Amino acid sequence: MATRTLSRAAKALLAPVLALGATVGLASAPASAAVWNSCEQYGNTSLNGYTLYNDIWGSGAGSQCIWANSGTNWGVWANHPNTGGIKSYPNAKKVINKSITSLSSLTSSYNVTVPSSGSYNTSYDIWDTNHAYEIMLWVNKTGAVGPLGTSQGTVTLGGSTWNVYKGNNTANDVFSFVRTSNSSSGTVNILPILKWIKDTKGWFGNVTIGDLQFGFEITSSSGGLNFTTNSESVSSS
Repeated sequence: MATRTLSRAAKALLAPVLALGATVGLASAPASAAVWNSCEQYGNTSLNGYTLYNDIWGSGAGSQCIWANSGTNWGVWANHPNTGGIKSYPNAKKVINKSITSLSSLTSSYNVTVPSSGSYNTSYDIWDTNHAYEIMLWVNKTGAVGPLGTSQGTVTLGGSTWNVYKGNNTANDVFSFVRTSNSSSGTVNILPILKWIKDTKGWFGNVTIGDLQFGFEITSSSGGLNFTTNSESVSSS
């Protein structure tokens, strides 16, 4: 649920540092040594064209550590309490910086391993360069989580069928597309979704797409759970 009142980038600058558990290590990371890891609240690095963020931005969060073998093979171990409210959005970001009309294609493929317990969604979080609009594509969800806003019906676009929601978090408009069935792997043709928002619904104009993030929006993961992006790719032209 996109309930933040600022973009995550702004949250990173304004939020107080969390007291992360000192005893939490990276024992839960893959046996093969990761090329990067961090347990810092806003730990980040850039690998082969993607920027990885630990991004523990919500209140009441617990401990979380991120690891990466590459920008497209990474994961987190998270131990957030069983309380309401989003605690974190660990993600990998690709910068697009193209207007919708100048894009001829924008696609992404994903393959994830996610837990059967906890409360979270696996999602794309797409921003225009002015951070006035946020487009979320939920490919799976578990537990007590739901999107911001009111239902706008169901639409089949980009290779999937979605329940659509429209809302505002006081800082920006949020358009959420929640897949009608959970998926752990697949390909999303993102450009038709953006064009549907722009041309069919008129919810925004010819905005420039900036950050395209993919990750796990975690509300609770009590006891410690693993979330893994086995592979991901983003392609635009």
